Amino acid sequence: MRRSQPFLVLLAAFFLAALLPDAPSPAQSSKVMGEVRFEGDTSTDRDAGVWIDGEYVGYVKELKGNKKVLLLPGKHVVTAREAGYTDSVKEIVVEPGDLQTVDIKMSLAPGAAEPKTTVALKVTIHPKRAAVFLDGNYVGHASELGGAFHSLLVSPGKHHIKAELPGYRTFETEVTLLPGQKSEVKTELIKGSIEAASSDIKKSQ
Repeated sequence: MRRSQPFLVLLAAFFLAALLPDAPSPAQSSKVMGEVRFEGDTSTDRDAGVWIDGEYVGYVKELKGNKKVLLLPGKHVVTAREAGYTDSVKEIVVEPGDLQTVDIKMSLAPGAAEPKTTVALKVTIHPKRAAVFLDGNYVGHASELGGAFHSLLVSPGKHHIKAELPGYRTFETEVTLLPGQKSEVKTELIKGSIEAASSDIKKSQ
């Protein structure tokens, strides 16, 4: 008796599936991870940079949608940073397939004050998610330091500017600012290995 072609195709598919190793489906994989969302009441809270287990992941208000944070189950340390504010550090426990929200509340650092004489420094960097450091201190993400309406107020003199983002090469430059002068640092980060990130955004090994 002659077997039909659809039957032979179905039989071949059955044997092929039996030979291949089991692979978890996307739905199964997502159940292994836990999702963490971030909320803040003020614009400062929402603009704070977020580090998880010592590694920079972005700033509060962007960590959703295709930038949502999925973590392996277990304990994790969440640190939020913003210029002029005390670091907010929280330890969380992530459960498989669970969703939890971390409230970010930034507090002014003791004695924090702007210098009496300041210079407006515009920092225009792409991607705008990049973390920006002034003289070794985190001052914000690029999208809040550049553009038509944003600038960084710093004291006159020489300053070291660094911009970093996982998956891109670090950008560093020095600027010398004069009183009353308006300056701009402008660059586009070049893609590179995440392993090249410095300890400012990636924990030391």
